[in-house]
Amino acid sequence: MLSTLIWLPVVGAVAVGFLPGNHTANRLRFIALAFASGILLWSFWLLRQFDLTASGLQFQEYISWIPQLGLSYSLGADGLSLPLLVLSALLTWIAIYGSGEGVERPRLYYPLILLVNSAIAGAFVAQNLLLFVLFYELELIPLYLLIAIWGGEKRGYAAMKFLIYTAVSGILILAAFLGMAWLSGSGSFDWNSIATGDLPLTTQLVLITVLLVGFGIKIPLVPLHTWLPDAYVEASQPVAILLGGILAKLGTYGLVRFGLQLFPETWALVAPGLAIIGVVSVIYGALTAIAQKDIKRMVAYSSIGHMGYIIVAAAAGTPLSLLGAVGQMVSHGLILAILFHLVGVVEKKVGTRELDVLNGLMNPIRGLPLTSALLVLAGMASAGIPGMVGFIAEFLVFQGSFSAFPVPTLLCIISSGLTAVYFVILLNRTCFGRLNNSLAYYPKVRWPERTPALILAAIIFFLGLQPAWLLRWSEATTTAMVAAFETASNPQVATAIELPAKK
Repeated sequence: MLSTLIWLPVVGAVAVGFLPGNHTANRLRFIALAFASGILLWSFWLLRQFDLTASGLQFQEYISWIPQLGLSYSLGADGLSLPLLVLSALLTWIAIYGSGEGVERPRLYYPLILLVNSAIAGAFVAQNLLLFVLFYELELIPLYLLIAIWGGEKRGYAAMKFLIYTAVSGILILAAFLGMAWLSGSGSFDWNSIATGDLPLTTQLVLITVLLVGFGIKIPLVPLHTWLPDAYVEASQPVAILLGGILAKLGTYGLVRFGLQLFPETWALVAPGLAIIGVVSVIYGALTAIAQKDIKRMVAYSSIGHMGYIIVAAAAGTPLSLLGAVGQMVSHGLILAILFHLVGVVEKKVGTRELDVLNGLMNPIRGLPLTSALLVLAGMASAGIPGMVGFIAEFLVFQGSFSAFPVPTLLCIISSGLTAVYFVILLNRTCFGRLNNSLAYYPKVRWPERTPALILAAIIFFLGLQPAWLLRWSEATTTAMVAAFETASNPQVATAIELPAKK
């Protein structure tokens, strides 16, 4: 079942790249979109088959691949990974559909997007540490090429910076995984065979620090974030959706999966510092976004701030905060996707992203009224307005984290108000005001260009009004995860559980 999510996009990439004959870009896009639709429908089918009451792994697959290296093809999905798999499939479909009909070199472009989807899906379901690293690194080259070939004016610099940072991230994570397996004496890198709890506390601290830095680059956390503004801004609109909507979630997923779950005792020690780093990212992202003149760069910096909420929630390690962290991952992916898509539409029709130039786009006759209305909706969702998915995710994060870290949580709540500030600046300068007559009569936005934003807006509203459809998949998993974390990190709890069994 899970292998289909990995290998179907590979088949699609081969089909698009090596389809015989001289095909137009639009036809190749249609074929890629057909495979992306199959991936999305399959992920929805997995949702229907998922047992909501089970907290462990489901749809497990296992093949002994290279036992001499401890590498196995071990897959499984739970409430932490399944929502992210569906998000990845949805945003891949959005990225392909939103690429338009005139993409240059489509035989390379669409296969690269499908390969990114395959690698990210593999990382989310991998239950062998080496297999995770393999998928984690596989997405690097396709994304590098997508930025370097189809990016903006400074695409070469941005792509190389992304490549270096992400490569360092993978090396650090691999080093931590090798240390876990070798120092614990495990002959395999399978998830269930790693016994990090038997290692000395100092060794655990070193390993988890290396993991935190590795995944912190991918998220990214301040001060490891400097690759993000360049990559997000120079990437084309569909590639920016993949970078911000999906790729960043590998970092937060890895922190929870391999940090909190494999190092429960040590996690309790590093959690206060991690919460502080999360708050710094939230405040820095918001304040830096306010200072931007480029609306795409403003959205890029806002992403840093919203990812900081997830870090604070993961550090708190309560059932409600972890549930909120999963909700925030999905919420952030949806909201960032609609923002990048709309910014791309504005740039295409108006020819600029500069706040000092844009004005009056809400004009019903000569402006971009529907695009502006959707941009207002996206800004409200990012600011956490009730009735949208951003509100319920942030509310759970704040409520779940307050008991563990009241001061960092309060700072996050205050900083969430800054989100409204920079989006009010963005909307006030772009959508409202007097339209410059010399720039009036922009090209009309066609319905195919509006479709991705309308789909994302409908999902944002639906999940905001029916949050159970977002959270119910993860509740059993996050509750069991916290119970195991508290048992392992608190010897008194473990003793209390063992005593009745002995009696």
